[in-house]
Parts: sequence; C-alpha cells; structure tokens
Amino acid sequence: MKWLVELGMDTLYFDGSCPLCAKEVRLLRRLADRGLALRDIHHLPDAHQPDRASLLQTLHLQTDSGEWVTGLNATVAAWQHTRVGWLFRPLLWPGVVSVASNLYRRWADRRFDRRYCSTGTCQLPPSQAE
Repeated sequence: MKWLVELGMDTLYFDGSCPLCAKEVRLLRRLADRGLALRDIHHLPDAHQPDRASLLQTLHLQTDSGEWVTGLNATVAAWQHTRVGWLFRPLLWPGVVSVASNLYRRWADRRFDRRYCSTGTCQLPPSQAE
C-alpha cells in the first residue's frame, strides 16, 4: 500500500489543498534527497493514524524509525533532506525555538480554522484514497 511509511525514509504528511503547503512541497520535491517521502493527507485512507484531522491541523513527519515529529520540528526535519537545511536549524536554537514554535502554532491553527472550520463547525473533505 503506497500510504505506508517507506522503509529507510522520513515521511512528511502535507495538506495538498493548501496553496502555501503545496508550494513548499513542490520546492521540497525539487531539492530533497531520496530519504524524504511526501504524502498528501487527502490521499490517505480514513483509518490512518494519526487521524486526518490531526494531520491537517499540524505538520507531521514520521521518521524512518517510526517516531512522530510535529509542527516547527517537522518543518526543520524535512528541510534537513535538502542542501539548504542548515538555514532552518537556527529555528531550533534556544531562545528562538519558543518564539518560532508559537508563531508556527498560531499560523497552523488559523490556517486550519479558515480552511476547515469557517462555518463554525469543522468539515473535513472526504478522503481521496485509492
């Protein structure tokens, strides 16, 4: 099944219907090494864990060892698969990480609410899994 984590790779789960997310993933596809798999959340089966709502709320990366990394840490981990990954490492430095994580969290919450909860109740589109 192609939605399973590929052995020996990190897997980044992204919202393919988000224009900003899709733009970043296009850039990652161009720059990343073969150690990073990219999976559109909308093409996962409904039984996937974590659930689609959690995946859509915050960026998730599953390492090749099975560990889950989320939010800003997932972004930095994904970019480590490129030659420009060093540019993202300062986001995890003491003193910077708390500010950067708070900004990411606020952006992610706002993006999720605007895309999926604009009517007052959250409505996720149906899965497009094959």
